[in-house]
Amino acid sequence: MAPETRYAKLGDAHVAYQVVGEGKLDLLFVAEWLNHIDEQWEQPRLAGFLEGLARFARLILFNPRGMGASDPLPAGELPTAEQWMEDAVATLDAAGSERAAVLGTGTGGTVALLLAATYPRRVSSLAVVNTAARTEWAEDYPIGTPRAYLTKAREAMAAGYPSAAVLPMWAPELVGDERFERWLERYQRISASPGMALAVQQMIFGLDVRAVLPAIHVPTLVLHRAETMHVGTPMGRYVAEHVPGAIYRELPGAGQAYWAGDPQEIVAEAQEFFTGVRDVVRADRVLATLLFTDIVGSTERAAQLGDRRWKELLDEHHRIVRRELERHRGREIDIAGDGFLMTFDGPARAIRCALAIRDALRSVEIEIRAGLHTGEVEVRGDDIAGIAVHTGARVAAQAGAGEIFVSRTVVDLVAGSGIAFEDRGVHELKGVPGEWALFSVSDR
Repeated sequence: MAPETRYAKLGDAHVAYQVVGEGKLDLLFVAEWLNHIDEQWEQPRLAGFLEGLARFARLILFNPRGMGASDPLPAGELPTAEQWMEDAVATLDAAGSERAAVLGTGTGGTVALLLAATYPRRVSSLAVVNTAARTEWAEDYPIGTPRAYLTKAREAMAAGYPSAAVLPMWAPELVGDERFERWLERYQRISASPGMALAVQQMIFGLDVRAVLPAIHVPTLVLHRAETMHVGTPMGRYVAEHVPGAIYRELPGAGQAYWAGDPQEIVAEAQEFFTGVRDVVRADRVLATLLFTDIVGSTERAAQLGDRRWKELLDEHHRIVRRELERHRGREIDIAGDGFLMTFDGPARAIRCALAIRDALRSVEIEIRAGLHTGEVEVRGDDIAGIAVHTGARVAAQAGAGEIFVSRTVVDLVAGSGIAFEDRGVHELKGVPGEWALFSVSDR
């Protein structure tokens, strides 16, 4: 449930803000431009990130004018980074915070850089995520994005906003997740009107805060995902190299959005930087797609080949599985002999990974079976638990050589993806209540 939304006054304007958590540290979160402080609590990815921050800090959130729950800007008026910085200061005043740590992501990170340089007495320390001091290419900034690309981006937004077409850049692992795509389009629509979205985009593409970087004299952490497409790692390194004493650290993943990949990685890095303490990860519940694979007839094959040759073949099996898992952006959870347990944020990618693993292993004369199920799991450090794990294992046990079985839940979630299935009837799964409709992934 979202915390109470209040309003800071800035002249006649109203800036929406929230305060959540009771930590000793005040932490101001300056989010990416696409943000609605009420609606963000309805999406588990975003809510989980904010809850993680609020576990160690008194978290202060706000929408700058023109965004989300704050007052709109007059038609035709462009927002400015200076204006959003003023909104941040007004929020700190209204929340009763004299000095706060600041975490900024994306464009919010650029605003946070300006805030730290302009109001050093209000900022105790600073962390930015996937942030650039400037976006557009210039002769003295060759790491920037060419103007032709930015022009195409503006044309694309003008032609179709809101749109889930931004997901390959924002969170590529969620491409094909129809439920998330529908939510994202709604989130864009209530966060900013089409005209305001275009105005903000124009502001972002014109931002250049390079000159203020040397004036930042608070402890600074620059986090950047290693494979971001639009705001690449050279832009993050530039920020770190020009802020005195800044620390630069790369995180895995390609998503520009802070809610891409595993947002808790950012939470952990921020907590350690701001407090000096990294909590032991507590049990949490998330929705995940589980993929189980194992080699068919492994006992007989091992006896036939002998220990040495079997070990060589098993090593090759592991190498191929891990290669495809990395390509499809999944996560290895456990391995037991010749069986793997993997998780994915999206079921379509999990199915495509299973197909790729099966086909690649056939080239070395290894036949596997696989099973997939999507459900809520309990995260315990690097491990997972819950009935969904048992269900996925039982689904895999029903498959034969070369077959990939999935539960009805998976079929429903990938509707429209182009993946075809064959009905394999209703089954009772050992140790799992009820009857389960199972399907095999078709090679058609």
